[in-house]
Amino acid sequence: MSSKKILLVDDESDILDFLSYNLKNIGYDVRVANNGEEGVKTALEFKPDLILLDMMMPEMDGIETCEKIREVDELKSVVIAFLTARGEDYSQIAGFNAGADDYILKPIKPKVLMSRVKALLKRGGLETSGEGQSIIKEGRIVINTKKHTVRFEDVEIVLPKKEFKLLSLLCSEPGVVHTREEIMDKIWGAEVVVGDRTIDVHIRKLREKLDENLISTIKGVGYKFIG
Repeated sequence: MSSKKILLVDDESDILDFLSYNLKNIGYDVRVANNGEEGVKTALEFKPDLILLDMMMPEMDGIETCEKIREVDELKSVVIAFLTARGEDYSQIAGFNAGADDYILKPIKPKVLMSRVKALLKRGGLETSGEGQSIIKEGRIVINTKKHTVRFEDVEIVLPKKEFKLLSLLCSEPGVVHTREEIMDKIWGAEVVVGDRTIDVHIRKLREKLDENLISTIKGVGYKFIG
């Protein structure tokens, strides 16, 4: 039986009951929160492995909740997925900009959702890059894949899980072009469907936090780290 911990944050009690029932039935330790503020508080206490977060909630919406969770060092490695009926491109971009790892649209069949949850948790653990090394040094960047830290020009930069894994992948093989398909498979996993726009958002955020010239775009192919 799994001991993974999942936090559900939604203002609709019937959705919480439904999700909680199904997740507990397959062995997960589940907590629920009825709003964003309660979600942040519960996350601090519960230290979940995965948070399924609704986007449309009164007072503190899902975007603000996600941002507040990502501000906490203890929660920087937790996997966060929006589970929402908002399917517009701008909503998805806002979700990823806030630090989410995935964006799941409602309605979704229970079996499909359970599969997505398993995939997110399976890939939630930090995987080392570059032949299993724990330290990656490339130019002005030093990455410790075991401690989940990044130093750029000797200043520590805090990155959400997917940005960290993406940077680790690119830095582990400088000058090598990584295709979009490869990035999707290694960072999000074959079972989790993401689009090109998702990758673009994460690349843009890395450029903003580090240096816009560190990562080169190979049009129609993918990206490479040039240092």
